[in-house]
Amino acid sequence: MARVLHLTLLLFLHYGSIVLISTRPADDNSAVRPTVDSDATFTTTVSSFSTGNSTNVPTTGLYSKSTTKPPTTTATTERQTEGSDKKVAPRKEAEEEEEEEEGPLEFECPPLGLESLRVKDTQLRASSYKRRGLGPHRGRLNIQSGIEDGDIYDGAWCAQYRDKNQWFEVDALRPTRFTGVILQGRNSIWSWNMVHSYKVQFSNDSVVWKPCMNGTEEAVFEGNQNTEIAVLALFNTSTVARYIRINPQTWYQNGTQGDICLRAEVLGCTVPDPNNIYAWQTEPMESRDKLDFRHHNYKEMRKLMKSVNEACPDITRIYSIGKSYTGLKLYVMEISDNPGKHELGEPEFRYVAGMHGNEVVGREILLNLMEYMCHEYKQGNQRIVHLIKETRIHLLPSMNPDGYEIAFKEGSEMAGWATGRYSYEGIDMNHNFADLNSGMWTAIELETDHSKLINHYFPIPEKYTSEEAFVASETRAVINWMQNIPFVLSANLHGGEVVVTYPYDMTKDWAPRAHTPTPDESFFRWLATAYASTNQMMSNPDRRPCHNRDFLRYNNIINGADWHNVPGSMNDFSYLHTNCFEVTVELSCDKFPHASELPTEWENNRESLLVYMEQVHRGIKGVVRDKDTEAGIADAIIKVEDIDHHIRSVADGDYWRLLNPGEYRVTASAEGYFPSSRTCQVMYDFYPTICDFRLTKMPKQRLKEILAKGGKLPKDLQLRLRQLRLRKLRVTTKAINRRRAAAAKRVKKV
Repeated sequence: MARVLHLTLLLFLHYGSIVLISTRPADDNSAVRPTVDSDATFTTTVSSFSTGNSTNVPTTGLYSKSTTKPPTTTATTERQTEGSDKKVAPRKEAEEEEEEEEGPLEFECPPLGLESLRVKDTQLRASSYKRRGLGPHRGRLNIQSGIEDGDIYDGAWCAQYRDKNQWFEVDALRPTRFTGVILQGRNSIWSWNMVHSYKVQFSNDSVVWKPCMNGTEEAVFEGNQNTEIAVLALFNTSTVARYIRINPQTWYQNGTQGDICLRAEVLGCTVPDPNNIYAWQTEPMESRDKLDFRHHNYKEMRKLMKSVNEACPDITRIYSIGKSYTGLKLYVMEISDNPGKHELGEPEFRYVAGMHGNEVVGREILLNLMEYMCHEYKQGNQRIVHLIKETRIHLLPSMNPDGYEIAFKEGSEMAGWATGRYSYEGIDMNHNFADLNSGMWTAIELETDHSKLINHYFPIPEKYTSEEAFVASETRAVINWMQNIPFVLSANLHGGEVVVTYPYDMTKDWAPRAHTPTPDESFFRWLATAYASTNQMMSNPDRRPCHNRDFLRYNNIINGADWHNVPGSMNDFSYLHTNCFEVTVELSCDKFPHASELPTEWENNRESLLVYMEQVHRGIKGVVRDKDTEAGIADAIIKVEDIDHHIRSVADGDYWRLLNPGEYRVTASAEGYFPSSRTCQVMYDFYPTICDFRLTKMPKQRLKEILAKGGKLPKDLQLRLRQLRLRKLRVTTKAINRRRAAAAKRVKKV
């Protein structure tokens, strides 16, 4: 017979600290089992124990799923990372779907942070390791190796010896209730190593160790059969301790050359420690902003965006730029003092996140940014008020919603490195934009007269625009968006590293990597530095590299092509096909961090997001007008002396040219008009220099327009035409006279 009990246990660890643990009701006859039946009720059993070096709290209710029925699982759970190959019909809108969607595994305790680097290198130890590049500091879930075998950036911890006495140890620094382990094999293009089974031990002093038990026997957990698929083991008995060890028992032998290698994450809840009088130093950082810090699937994202729009209807607007392959809309939040309208002289800015569906930090911080700007605007924060009144801001939180839904269902720690990265069709959108670089470089090599070359607004090749082209529907939607709105500045938010990259992303001659600058190299470096220098994670001089390259050496900014070759990137396409300058921001080492990490990610990036948006007001701006009618001239070309990249005015004649502080000679020209030049001074202030142009029509152009309207020629135009005829007559006469003189000389010689 079940009894409803709420017990509070005072657990004394061997070093004297007291642990408070609340337990749930239990059945008198319940027992700990390594497997959980799908119809079982999640309960907790409390057994008697002594005050040893670790404390056991037997439990089976270690996780739940957001479904109405508990899932079937075992103590070890393997989550597949491959997506489905099935064709799907376009989905209905989320509010029309009545069935409850399957969610990810929700762990009772979050990860300690091996993957996110919250766990420091000094907290990781091992019995032995083959070399520095395979040390315990490399035994982090999803860590990526370098391409060179034997370097200091290998893809796992690997023991020096091949026996069952090897171990990998994590120091949690304080009493922690450990509930599970996630394991992967070695990431390497040269080697294939993994652990097939392992044991787990706990300790409070790293001297006396107690094994994880399965009833009366020491538990042996199933490991990996593949190097990349993460395998989860949930303990049937959670244990309070400070240290945890993973002790491999079997591993891939590879004949006689198989090494013991693993990457790991540990699940655990910190418990109060009365002996710690400096508890505030070990508490996780909380954000001072009261925002919705959790992972939002498509349906929840829509709800949040709608709630922001309802809270700030005067400055926000939600619109869709298209649909994904499965029919999910690509929603954009516009934030402006006049939503839905381009205002003369007001620059357009965009943030794009979720191009890779499993890189979720950008998605969540853009949703947080919407909430934050709405709240601060209502509170009268003058910085935010000024930004909204002077800028038209567009936020696209999920460019690849199909990929995100796939990753979301796997969960933050189980999605692996690539699950959800691609579109539903298997397209990497970061390589899916038209390659305009190759055509530009080919033209430069073939053309001897460089004055005939174009350096902006490169047309999209016809083969790319055809229906047969392998272009994702999401990519087409974003290109159409770029062409309809005159964006000035943008950032593409990614994850998996901590660095800001700038164009070009593609190398010449398809080299694996090479510094490939644009004509605006200096300003792109300014933009990248503006974000990186104000980002708390990037600007931390003590942070360790995420994976296989130390970007601190480059001040956390790098030319994209100097990192790796990315043909068909959105950054390059935006620069060569539109007026918009764009960089890529890699936000975090962990592509899909646990929800408990999101407040920290927001704090790391809040100031950077605002500072970067303010850069859209750097440089010069103005309006190109017709001198006679004062009407704006569209498609006027704005040339800056010594910078071989032009931009164009938009429909109303207004333009924005991003420039570093300095003095520039600027020329505006348009078809049918005489060009006009002036000197413009760019200051260090956070507002642009105004450089307007009034262009005079060429007489031939004016004559065409007047005659087309059936009007009479004005006197000034008649006079101008007469002067042109006389000039032409004089030139023609001089040429005839020169020819006659030359002929006379020849006759004289004869």
